[in-house]
Amino acid sequence: MLAKLKSNFSGEKSAVLRLPDFRKFLAFRFFMTMATMMQSVIVGWHLYQLTGSILALGMIGLVEVIPQVSIALFAGHYVDILNKRKIIMYTTNLLMFGSAILFLYSIPALNGFEIFGTFPIYFTFFITGIARGILMPAHTAMLGQLVPRKHLANAAIWNSANWHVAAVAGPAAGGLIYGFFGINAAYLTIFLSYLVSFLLVWRMKIPDVEIIKKHGNIFANIREGISFVFGNELLLGAFTLDMFAVLFGGAVAILPAFALNILHVGPQGLGFLRACPALGAILMSFILASRPPVNRTGRVLFIGVAGFGLCIIGFALSKVFWLAAIFLFLSGIFDNISVVIRQTILQLFTPEVMKGRVASVNSIFVGSSNELGGFESGVAARFMGLVPSVVFGGAMTLVLMGIIGWRMPYLRRLSLKKELME
Repeated sequence: MLAKLKSNFSGEKSAVLRLPDFRKFLAFRFFMTMATMMQSVIVGWHLYQLTGSILALGMIGLVEVIPQVSIALFAGHYVDILNKRKIIMYTTNLLMFGSAILFLYSIPALNGFEIFGTFPIYFTFFITGIARGILMPAHTAMLGQLVPRKHLANAAIWNSANWHVAAVAGPAAGGLIYGFFGINAAYLTIFLSYLVSFLLVWRMKIPDVEIIKKHGNIFANIREGISFVFGNELLLGAFTLDMFAVLFGGAVAILPAFALNILHVGPQGLGFLRACPALGAILMSFILASRPPVNRTGRVLFIGVAGFGLCIIGFALSKVFWLAAIFLFLSGIFDNISVVIRQTILQLFTPEVMKGRVASVNSIFVGSSNELGGFESGVAARFMGLVPSVVFGGAMTLVLMGIIGWRMPYLRRLSLKKELME
């Protein structure tokens, strides 16, 4: 078995890792994701300590999603006609600016909370929402420029594995640094991580001649991208399925309340819980790298979403730390299946000239659902109670998965093997 895995990772399935700019892309995304995840877990704990309000945690998602959704479609248009590397560089500066605000806000001598209340926190996440609305289509479109078509499935797997490794490192490092060195050191680490990610993308070399020029009215171009997604059953089905799973099945936004009130752990325990889904996703990434989901892809996709919903229900009913951690770990295993398949579908079934716009629609479907899911979780927990709200979310994921599977049979029967061989 070990010999077979070694052969898989040293041969064709790891050929994409021999591309220098793809390696820089992975490193950039690692530090970017690590900083973003650190910021999420640290701010969540910090805000809950300041306010004691579950609704305040959910409001972070709403404040972030409004600018993200508002700018995403326009960002997709410009990603298709401008230099993607420069767009990513300039947008990373926004994230550095936001992390600097949080660092200054956390300095006790400046009395940030007494003077400004929680406004600097929400303002930072408003900036983060703008940045995410731009970065998500830019990342996706640039990946298509870095990797040949025959390697796109493996690029999606390595990209997902890289993201989830960072998603483990970020919450774990954030919780540990906050717990042992304090809030100032934690926010400073976030700023430095964004700085490293900026330097990495700055060193990438994507010639201007690769930029596809698209003329015409901006609103006409945006409508073209939207129409393409809604006219393609595979793209629409994959985006919708993942959107509802994250929207109703996400419990991450209210994890600080679970950690403190039900599982009775501190910021270190919260960091570990935040890392558990990513740990499961990393394990699944290595499995998928050895055995890509190219046969019976649609069936595998629906199994992944169903497993995710069941794990969220199991987590909500857990009363002890280790059992909750196991369910979160398993949720990451199942969730990563749909992530890899969705990324591969987007790359394979979208023309190069439209990847920015299609990815921007995807960011509204899927990316914004993380923040809306956080808001939904906070509101539901406020009126239904903490545990019932998460059980309800997991059950809704299963119901909506069944409806989508019934209405989109072509997605259920999808197999990607033929597409990758063309």
